[in-house]
Amino acid sequence: MLGWGERFKIAVGVARGLAYLHHECLEWVVHCDVKPENILLDSDFEPKIADLGLAKLLNRGGVGSRISRARGTRGYMAPEWATSLPITSKVDVFSYGMVLIELIRGVRVWNGAAADEEETEGAMELMRLVRTGKERMESGEESWIGEIVDGRLNGQFNCRQAEMMVEIAVSCLEEDRSRRPDIGHVLQMLVSADSFQIE
Repeated sequence: MLGWGERFKIAVGVARGLAYLHHECLEWVVHCDVKPENILLDSDFEPKIADLGLAKLLNRGGVGSRISRARGTRGYMAPEWATSLPITSKVDVFSYGMVLIELIRGVRVWNGAAADEEETEGAMELMRLVRTGKERMESGEESWIGEIVDGRLNGQFNCRQAEMMVEIAVSCLEEDRSRRPDIGHVLQMLVSADSFQIE
């Protein structure tokens, strides 16, 4: 089981990798399949984004791209894949939000091998979790984060980092892509939280 420090390090490292693909590459790269299986860890738990087989090179100056078919893994795909909206880097931001939830909870939110009924239950559980996170953040309620973070950590996590990760995950999972942050902003938020010590 990963401790809190390793989970946070993975969250920051994946955001850093996506920020590189979205903002620093000569070509604008949208991964299109961000999920735990495509995040490799080295012996120091530094994440490496792998399997760019579905990635799409897009025109950096353009507003997006029409892609003829959906790309990615069911459960991690942004809602715009089901519509005729142009695909942008916000599809990776949505998938990253799913990965963040899984890091926080310590369980798979989405099981690719699940039957349709189980997939529906998984999607409903995710929506409940996102709704609960939003409500608790808006209410200013104290100590709610312990109910969301993986119980196997026995309270050994940084509360401020966890709250920020939930806030980021909720914003990344917005159905309206214009309300999702870009990955550069996500990375800035995580880096600012990196200095918090475990409470």
